[in-house]
Amino acid sequence: MIPLYTSITQILDRVAAPVMTSFARLMFAGILFLYFWNSAMTKLGDGFTGLWKLSIGAYAQIFPKAFEAVGYDASALPALYKLVALAGTWAEIVLPILIVLGLLTRLSAIGMIGFIAVQSLVDVTGHGLAAADIGKWFDRDPSSILLDQRMFWAFLLLYLVMRGAGPISLDALLSRHYSKAS
Repeated sequence: MIPLYTSITQILDRVAAPVMTSFARLMFAGILFLYFWNSAMTKLGDGFTGLWKLSIGAYAQIFPKAFEAVGYDASALPALYKLVALAGTWAEIVLPILIVLGLLTRLSAIGMIGFIAVQSLVDVTGHGLAAADIGKWFDRDPSSILLDQRMFWAFLLLYLVMRGAGPISLDALLSRHYSKAS
């Protein structure tokens, strides 16, 4: 019985890896891509210049206490705050696109894990997220925002870091191209 079980699991291991990596990216696209896209769009300013001149909402979301301290006047924020807000907004746009395309997937997934960690920290320290929303593990309630939902997000991204984008990806296409060229 054990040899049969071992044989079946070995077959599943060979088949599952390429399927699961592609499925992980599909899950990201279906569940999280629009969440991050819509969030980033609220941070961009008006028109073409809005790509680098962020809306006041960007600063209110990213630096709520500092923004309040300067009377909600973005021009009163130090340049470093503006640079961080711009980099964070662009990361929120570019990294999910790269993950969905399967391009630089591992690096992009690491970046998104960092983004989620910072987002969660800001939610707690800047926006005063309540303990019930922060949640805790092993409490029989899987609905908290941070320790339940965002940990699933991080796990999905960590899977992509560990396993890569899968066979249906630009990473795989580039890998095939460059392995033939060498």
